[in-house]
Amino acid sequence: MSNKFDIAILGGGPAGYVAAERAGAKGMRVVIFDKRALGGVCLNEGCIPTKTLLNSAKVLENAHDAGKYGINVGSDISIDFGKIMKRKDKVVRKLVSGVGAKMKHVKAEVVMAEAVIKEKRADVITLTADGKDYQATRLLICTGSEAAVPPIPGLDKDVVTTNREILQLKKLPESLVIIGGGVIGTEFADFFNAMGTKVTVIEMLPEILTGVDEDIAAFVRKDFTKRGIDYHLNAKVTELRGKEVIFEKAGEVFSITGDEVLLSVGRKANVAGIGLENIGVELARNGIKIDQHCRTNVPNVYAAGDVTGFSLLAHTASREGEVAVNHMLGRKDVMRYNAIPGVVYTHPEIAGVGLTESAAKAKGIEVETRQLPMAYAGRFIAENEGKDGFCKVIVGKKYKEILGIHMVGGACSEMIWGACALIEAQLRVQDVEEIVFPHPTVSEIIKETIFQF
Repeated sequence: MSNKFDIAILGGGPAGYVAAERAGAKGMRVVIFDKRALGGVCLNEGCIPTKTLLNSAKVLENAHDAGKYGINVGSDISIDFGKIMKRKDKVVRKLVSGVGAKMKHVKAEVVMAEAVIKEKRADVITLTADGKDYQATRLLICTGSEAAVPPIPGLDKDVVTTNREILQLKKLPESLVIIGGGVIGTEFADFFNAMGTKVTVIEMLPEILTGVDEDIAAFVRKDFTKRGIDYHLNAKVTELRGKEVIFEKAGEVFSITGDEVLLSVGRKANVAGIGLENIGVELARNGIKIDQHCRTNVPNVYAAGDVTGFSLLAHTASREGEVAVNHMLGRKDVMRYNAIPGVVYTHPEIAGVGLTESAAKAKGIEVETRQLPMAYAGRFIAENEGKDGFCKVIVGKKYKEILGIHMVGGACSEMIWGACALIEAQLRVQDVEEIVFPHPTVSEIIKETIFQF
């Protein structure tokens, strides 16, 4: 076959494979490159494997709580860590295979090799991979991100445990020290705590889960503390000595050792070594600079996903990939970030979209907030014996438009999309009051909270 394509895509993660599927479905000839595996970090080292593990933790918790619901399961509940990890691998293989099937369905050519941008002459972009040249009239860069490794003495990049390595553990550690209390660190803290591992989290900031509503973050931390997870906030890691972590807190120096140490302090865009300098792609502070159509400064060259360094979420990446392809095809479409949901798949789950109170205050926006316990929804009480949670809604003070909805408790990840739709549609309080929510559902908590304005 000819090595000339309508679009070349660097990276087979959520941005890349979704863009390839959309472009192929519209009749574009597509080539997509990935040096590791289709599905990117999300399917192989992030979203999917971690949620598979967290579901095992949820099943275990439900088994321990079964007596509250009149179900007797006995006292000899045990875990098979090896089987849990094998199931995780099986789920990953199945979904990666599914992505491959999608690529085949839209006739996209998949090249499992590292690709480098070679040059751009007129309207032709040339890339090289595995000793071969490929030409395309459009390029979409979706090379993703990798775990950030700060310059801490003793923190060797070659031996550090990140989200990638910890997913390959063969033995359940008795103790785990997590450096960083963000989403990744919190999800792993939840899983390993449920498995019986002694977990300690060291966070530099005053609270865990930066970007999450502050009341919700504090709620989850207090709940996890009751479960036995130790937190050191406002703590700065200064050195690692093997598995020993040295940190400073309130002017004092502390030390803690774990069987495993997980580094989880953020991610950085993969912009090095892919040939961006060969065609003059402009970089922003955190990644590739793009406009509202996901275009770079170079004509016919686009970027999407974590490589832009803006919103490091799989669903953001997929949408950016769609926007890029739509613009290539002449469809009027722009990328909007005001209604991007964020979810933390812990137990209890956290989900939010739009502005938090602090974000609104930082923007100088006058808002009103209302908050209700999840117990206002009958379905939540029926299915969550002894559990708690709440929903918080933020609206503009003048027009009462919905600006933010944030929840903790139950399966709020499965109903946050509705909150996204309310914000995307720019609905006001009175508009939502006219929408019929099904009863009994936990989602009714959204309408009940909004009705408080």
